[in-house]
Amino acid sequence: MTKSRDLALSLASAADEAAPFIATADGGRRNAALLAIATRLVKATDDLLTANQFDLDAAKQSGMPKAMQDRLTLTKKSIVPMADGVKQVAALPDPVGQIIDGGVRPNGLRIKRIRAPLGAILIIFESRPNVTVDAASLCLKSGTSCILRGGKE
Repeated sequence: MTKSRDLALSLASAADEAAPFIATADGGRRNAALLAIATRLVKATDDLLTANQFDLDAAKQSGMPKAMQDRLTLTKKSIVPMADGVKQVAALPDPVGQIIDGGVRPNGLRIKRIRAPLGAILIIFESRPNVTVDAASLCLKSGTSCILRGGKE
C-alpha cells in the first residue's frame, strides 16, 4: 500500500470509530465542544495566521492565481466571524432525535421520520479556511463524524 492510501484508511477508520461517540453525545456536550472551538479559534489567531502564511507562500511559489490566494487568506478580522459562525451553529436547536414527520398506517403501524446522525462522512472541498470551520461545525452539531479533505490549494 502507498503512504497516501495508508493515511486514507487510517483516517477512515478513526472517523468510523469516533462516529458512535459523537452520535450519542448529548446536544449539550456537542454545543460545549462547538463553543470551545469558537473560543480556541480566537485564542489561536496568531498560530492560525502563521500557518496560513506558510500556505500562502506555497501557493505563490506554485503559481496559484491571485484570486485563489485571496480566498485562502486569513486575517485577524476574518477569524472572528468564523468563530461567530461556530457559536451560531451551537445556538441552533439540536437536530438529533427530532421527529420531522410521521403518522399511523391503516393497519395501525406507527411510522416516524427522525433526524439521526449520518455516521462518518467525507467532505472534499475547495480549500478555504471558513469552509473547513463551517463543515466541521455542522457535522459536530448533527452528531456526525467527518473527514475534511481540502483541495491541493
